[in-house]
Amino acid sequence: MIITGVFVFFSLLVFSHGANPCCSNPCQNRGVCMTYGDRYECDCTRTGFYGENCTTPEFFTWIKVTLKPAPSTVHYILTHFKGVWNIINNISFLRDAIMRYVLTSRSHLIDSPPTYNSHYDYKNWEAYSNLSYYTRSLPPVGHDCPTPMGVKGKKELPNANLIVEKFLLRRKFIPDPQGTNIMFAFFAQHFTHQFFKTDTKRGAAFTKALGHGVDLNHIYGESLDRQHKLRLKKDGKLKFQIIDGEMYPPTVKDTDVEMLYPPQVPDHLRFAVGQEVFGLVPGLMMYATIWLREHNRVCDILVQEHPEWDDERIFQTARLILIGETIKIVIEDYVQHLSGYNFKLKFDPQLLFKQRFQYQNRIAAEFNTLYHWHPLLPDTFQINEKEYNYQQFLYNNSVLLQHGISEMVESFTKQNAGRVAGGRNVPAAVFRVAVASIEQSREMRYQSLNEYRKHFMMKPFKSFEELTGEKEMSAELEKLYGDIDAMELYPGLLVEQPRPGAIFGETMVELGAPFSLKGLMGNAICSPEYWKPSTFGGNVGFEIVNTASLQKLICNNVKNCPYTSFHVLKNDNSERATINASSNSAPLEEVNPTLLLKERSSEL
Repeated sequence: MIITGVFVFFSLLVFSHGANPCCSNPCQNRGVCMTYGDRYECDCTRTGFYGENCTTPEFFTWIKVTLKPAPSTVHYILTHFKGVWNIINNISFLRDAIMRYVLTSRSHLIDSPPTYNSHYDYKNWEAYSNLSYYTRSLPPVGHDCPTPMGVKGKKELPNANLIVEKFLLRRKFIPDPQGTNIMFAFFAQHFTHQFFKTDTKRGAAFTKALGHGVDLNHIYGESLDRQHKLRLKKDGKLKFQIIDGEMYPPTVKDTDVEMLYPPQVPDHLRFAVGQEVFGLVPGLMMYATIWLREHNRVCDILVQEHPEWDDERIFQTARLILIGETIKIVIEDYVQHLSGYNFKLKFDPQLLFKQRFQYQNRIAAEFNTLYHWHPLLPDTFQINEKEYNYQQFLYNNSVLLQHGISEMVESFTKQNAGRVAGGRNVPAAVFRVAVASIEQSREMRYQSLNEYRKHFMMKPFKSFEELTGEKEMSAELEKLYGDIDAMELYPGLLVEQPRPGAIFGETMVELGAPFSLKGLMGNAICSPEYWKPSTFGGNVGFEIVNTASLQKLICNNVKNCPYTSFHVLKNDNSERATINASSNSAPLEEVNPTLLLKERSSEL
């Protein structure tokens, strides 16, 4: 009753200012607020709660809420008791049951079909059907609300430059305690650029990635025209060139594909790939080259299996195989590392076949925003014995040719990435990018950090000190924002205290994981109609997908099969020996004979 009274009070307060009564976010537990003139009602349908503000739990909801452990408790259990988890990981039905729960409990937090976009704070056909918008988990704060966060905080948000300078900018490099490396940092950037493609000409609410998911348009191009320009039109392959006996992407001149390069970059270094911005840094072009090689390697295998197939079918099937490889690597290598879990994650679409699950996805604006992990970046990039600052590294594909893919993989695996949470770890080189992230969030009128915590089933922070875990930054933040319920989403994610020994704070994980897993498992290839050997060219193609890993991707396509992982080696020699001894991959030249040919075939 006390809680209900508080919400009624704030609703009256809002109305007294002539504002929308829903500005105070009176409806709790995912209830939907609707206005009727000068009053509001909460639609509590299927929330498991009832009452004026959806605050009274139904009986079974009460039991569920009472018994459900806090996210911090679940995280502790999954990251400790390694011996117990080693046993569970080897008992198939237990591992499958836990993985099924992980997938369903996370993905069901994402609205599907989508609900809102940045121009509509209510459900309508335009918000649902217009794929040029990012979708939204929470509707934007109303223009008629008293403050930028609804009713809480000050009437103006603090200067974005000031927020970055005081709370986000790096004083001294803070390495990630989980041992995340630069190989991970570039994978994150490379992978997400296929669906985080903001249409800057139209505004932060719009995306150019019409696929809204893992479709590998960063390899094959967003448009059909770009795809055909990149294709060799023989044996399903993509165009390539051979330099010093190794395969690299073709040039812009040889493809007539538009790429973003400054005028001073010479023609022979203007490599052309699916994503137009991947010439920005050699780390992105490194991954683009590896996936180019993998596509053409898979095409060689399919040609042997199906000599009767034409170029188009080989190409299309190879693309499906690479999508499957990507999802498996992201879940079992990438997400596995990020989670820090002792429980071994598993990519198995069949786990969801009997569950309520929709095989579609829309990229949310909030997901795009929270993924701005600029603290991962180091102060300089180290490749073998050479160190590059940002000015030397940007738009410099000569690094790729000078060092080679093998040396880059080995060096990036050894170099530490930065911790993302905890504040004050964004490198000065991307200062303007961090400012732009805050300004775009304000353009989108995101609700507060606490509103997102409540939407994703976390308790709201009670104070700035609880948010940051310390006194200095929390006191300064309180002066600037005035109220913890007015704390912005993006700065809040970066200043939140990290979990013990972890790269992220609780909010980043509990928001990010549902978006990620829904987007991965909602892919068409994970559906019962697609997930079968024939989709991938038979058992051989299906096996490529089901046995994919980061290390195998590297060994199949990079000379000398350098050890790689998403974490820095703890014991260089022993860990490297274990990996290489367990690899069944043939040397690169044997796996892909086209790399030996002295052939040169005539886009972020």
